[in-house]
Amino acid sequence: MKINSLSGRFLILTTIFVVLAELLILLPGIATYRDNYLLTRLERAQIASLSLLATDQSTIDPDLETELLSNAGVFNVVLRRDAVRQLVLSSPIPEPISETYDIRDASLWSRIRESLQVLVDPEKHIIRVIGEPVQQGGQVIEITLDTEPMRVGMVEYGLRLLTLSAVISAITAVLLFALVQRLMVTPIKRLVAHMAAYSQAPEDNRRIIQPNARIQELRVAEDALADMQTQLTAALRQKERLAQLGQAVAKISHDLRNILTTAQLFADRMESSEDPVVKRAAPKLMNSIGRAVNLCETTLAFGKAEEPPPSLSRFMLAPLVSEVVESEQSPADEAQIDFIIDIAPNLTIRADREQLYRVISNLVRNARQALEATNAPGSIEIGAGEAPDEWWLRVQDTGPGLPEKTREHLFQPFTGGSRKGGTGLGLAISAELIRGHGGHLELVRSDENGTQFLLHLPQ
Repeated sequence: MKINSLSGRFLILTTIFVVLAELLILLPGIATYRDNYLLTRLERAQIASLSLLATDQSTIDPDLETELLSNAGVFNVVLRRDAVRQLVLSSPIPEPISETYDIRDASLWSRIRESLQVLVDPEKHIIRVIGEPVQQGGQVIEITLDTEPMRVGMVEYGLRLLTLSAVISAITAVLLFALVQRLMVTPIKRLVAHMAAYSQAPEDNRRIIQPNARIQELRVAEDALADMQTQLTAALRQKERLAQLGQAVAKISHDLRNILTTAQLFADRMESSEDPVVKRAAPKLMNSIGRAVNLCETTLAFGKAEEPPPSLSRFMLAPLVSEVVESEQSPADEAQIDFIIDIAPNLTIRADREQLYRVISNLVRNARQALEATNAPGSIEIGAGEAPDEWWLRVQDTGPGLPEKTREHLFQPFTGGSRKGGTGLGLAISAELIRGHGGHLELVRSDENGTQFLLHLPQ
């Protein structure tokens, strides 16, 4: 944990506050102990003096007097009663009195100051203490005592109080630190993680943060971040669309030409005599033309950055791939190009069906065109499966492979085309559509044995 981090600084501040709390507890506690110590000595001295006065004796046995003073912990006792100041008990004082303390009207700060003076001074001193007798035992009582026993008691009491308060403060600090980690540091780290994840792929709508913080201030920050990310994604899309506005017409021409070419294949068959196949071809022709119309409508919004995100739904993949193969397969290809579909009939995925059709169609068409350029038999295999966290789809062929220069800029428009007359837009469009799903398209291999593309879709 770094000192300049939020956790490190909070730990430093917690330590400082704990130390301050210790001082605020320790100093008044020691002063209170000193007051209680002196009051106890005054009470004992008063009891000893009153027991002596109750006997009405003018003299007292020296041994008894010494015992009374020893039990009270003082050297002498002066009691003022009825305006008469009387030395009730006395014994030899080992050294002169160094200080006099009147605890009747002492303030808190003066008591703390006097307590600290006793603690920091290791020398032995004799002091006089003036207080009020209890139970109306007189007007004033004065005692003389040694500071050493009081200082030892104050040190022991201070250590006990310091240990107890330190344990309580440490437990409180740990609980407070853990609470702040949970309520503040963890949500902030989550916020930072969302920002980092969004910065890696700002065009992915799924990476926009979903506000769920319970703390009002963090919720406001998450709402502001979500709004900013939404606007930034739209702005980036708008910028990209404006930058590629000149490429939009080429995209329309590319996909529309391919779709209408498929429609033309079926239209050529309709020009023949009444063939029973016409009834099967007519719906396919209508589907192809419908896709062309839909493509035109969606492409018109391309430059306005109004192209809608993928409309996700669940569907079985095998029928979609069969539809693509049937559209791309022509009577002239049936003898030379074999289409192999290796997909479980019940494999169900979640994606935009129309966009995925365009992606697979582009990949299969590129593979078919690569095989046709060789004028040699070959095969195109489309396989798919399901991993723990994604669906994958593989399109591979036995063609001649892609040139090295093409592989360097494979998914960039106008730079990745390998076929003469091609624009390189097919793979660029496909990669863009897959990114909109939160997935990615990659080239696994491309050599003399063929080319293999792998498509990843998150679950």
